[in-house]
Amino acid sequence: MSKKSKKLIRAQANATPEDVATGATAASEVDAGEERTWTFTFLGDVEPEPVDEKALHTLMQQWRHGRASRTLGQVLGDAYFMIFSLVLIGAMVINLLLNSQHGAAGCNTTACQSGRTLLPWVLLAGTAALTLAAARIFGPVLASAAEGFWLMDAPVSRTRLLGGRLRSALGLAFGLAAVVAALVAALSGMTLLLGGAWTLAIALTAVAMIALAALEQTYERTAVLRVLQALFSVVAAAVVVWMVLVAASIVPLLTPAWMAEAPWVLAIVAGVVAVVCGVLAYRRLSQIRRARLLSGGSLVSGMQGAAFALDLGLARDILVERDAVARGHVKPTPGRGLGVQALIWRDLQRIARFPKPLLGLVAAALVPYAADALGLGSFMPFVTGLALLAAMVPFLGSMRVLSRTGGLARTMPFSTAEIRNATMVVPAVLALLWSVAVYPAVLGIAGGTSRTPLDALIVTVSIAAAGLLGAVRWQTAKQVDYSRPMMATNAGGIQPSLIFNLFRGIDVVVVVTAPLLLGAPIWVSPAIALVVYMLLRSGTSMEELQDEAKEQQKLAEAQRATASKEKIKVQRPTR
Repeated sequence: MSKKSKKLIRAQANATPEDVATGATAASEVDAGEERTWTFTFLGDVEPEPVDEKALHTLMQQWRHGRASRTLGQVLGDAYFMIFSLVLIGAMVINLLLNSQHGAAGCNTTACQSGRTLLPWVLLAGTAALTLAAARIFGPVLASAAEGFWLMDAPVSRTRLLGGRLRSALGLAFGLAAVVAALVAALSGMTLLLGGAWTLAIALTAVAMIALAALEQTYERTAVLRVLQALFSVVAAAVVVWMVLVAASIVPLLTPAWMAEAPWVLAIVAGVVAVVCGVLAYRRLSQIRRARLLSGGSLVSGMQGAAFALDLGLARDILVERDAVARGHVKPTPGRGLGVQALIWRDLQRIARFPKPLLGLVAAALVPYAADALGLGSFMPFVTGLALLAAMVPFLGSMRVLSRTGGLARTMPFSTAEIRNATMVVPAVLALLWSVAVYPAVLGIAGGTSRTPLDALIVTVSIAAAGLLGAVRWQTAKQVDYSRPMMATNAGGIQPSLIFNLFRGIDVVVVVTAPLLLGAPIWVSPAIALVVYMLLRSGTSMEELQDEAKEQQKLAEAQRATASKEKIKVQRPTR
């Protein structure tokens, strides 16, 4: 027991009843420099004063603005650079749109007409599926941890407090969907009236999905959203298959009269659903639990941190962790095999337990057919390689863990090359099966570039290697080393390797598929893929090679310096 506690105990023992009633202590027993002990009196039940939600938001805004760290000149300078960038990018986009409109004027083939007719339906179903997925993951109504800590406990109306969040989510969905739909309509050569109708229909569909997700959030249900997401995904895939069959002249392109009025009907239906679900969701905002609101807010905070670090791998890890937490416990499965075979069996067991990533692989197999049907045959290798890269990333989870966790890798009696070869076996088999599925598209049956069977086989293998090696590069990239020199920018010091994080994996796809796009000999791409595989297999990056070379140079200089300091001793001759 401390001396201060002993003095306080003695003071309480020597205190009179009046001193105890008034909370006073014997001043003679307490040093003058020490803190006094105070008693607290709780107030009785009183009516809370009414609090305005708008006043709370204004208080928060004033607190943030009062602690601004940038001057007016810096803000104006940033605004100048932003406006200049927007003007430059806008000119490039306008030039691209004009060229696309000029090229679409000569669209007279069956494949081109089918792509122009069916592409809006694919975009509508795909937008609905992606919107439902994002809404189910993030909320769509959410609150930050600080707001949940003190603002949710205040005597305010949660409906009025969260109403702005709901309107912001609806407006964001409408804006993003409208921009994407307008760009696709302009690039596909639609008329102004038809493009505007489809843009309105797709944007209102996204708003309707957000409103429905907000309504389901108040009931804490996700079954309806999952069913609708699966339904829209199947519809999008079915329309893509139909587009490919029409481009291959297997089935005719049916264009009934009602298809011209379809976008207006869809816009009206989506608008009605958005209004009804939005009103019902707004009335039930007070029913959302605080834990559900803070869950989405914490996820957004984590995603913002990953975005500031320009680390897409970290963002994916956050989403994977959230999905695993939502699934809960799983039944453990014992491993099999000895040596590196155990790692291969683990990958197989992981796919058997969670086969959801196989859907992405199937979707990637439809990309070359759709690219040829839309008249993008010249860019098909690069676009298909990017699609396979995105589909292969989930199958290389064990490689990412063993690459990022050096201590775990050192506990295994294998070299880095052996570990990476073992973790690439299952993804390589899946890439081979994917190659078999896309081989007819590379041959040119969907209206793309026609190739001989041997050339088509080499191109297919090259594209599969580009996607697989790009995923390996994406998963095995080193973490950012902040001890290295930083680059000065208007936004502050930035580590140069952060910028390259955005292009990791994509650089491999570009390097391997560039010869196919530039008309180089057919054997160049497989040769480049082999070289990239040898570099990724060794696990040695260019920075490590440079550091090793510098270390060897330092050792050589130290040895030369030591040799120059030693005196040469000559033995005198004896008589």
